Amino acid sequence: MKRKIRYYRLVWMKYDLPAGLSVFLVALPLCLGIALASGAPLYSGILSGVIGGIVVSLISGSQLAVSGPAAGLLTVVAASIVSLGDFRVFYWPL
Repeated sequence: MKRKIRYYRLVWMKYDLPAGLSVFLVALPLCLGIALASGAPLYSGILSGVIGGIVVSLISGSQLAVSGPAAGLLTVVAASIVSLGDFRVFYWPL
């Protein structure tokens, strides 16, 4: 990954910033909606979207990657909250 960053050109930034902004604007309502539907506070949806984006970008071997929330995960998150009793259990590693 260090090799890829070394060859990054700043002129590409004018294309990368609008692309990142558009991905953010699409993912934000999805993150908020999944958090709201699963009974967790809205900030947890934003936090999970940010952490997920960072993790995927660090472990992905691709130069082009788009990650974001999936509505199918709603059932997994809701079932986990019900079985664990509270959403704050998810924050113990932080």
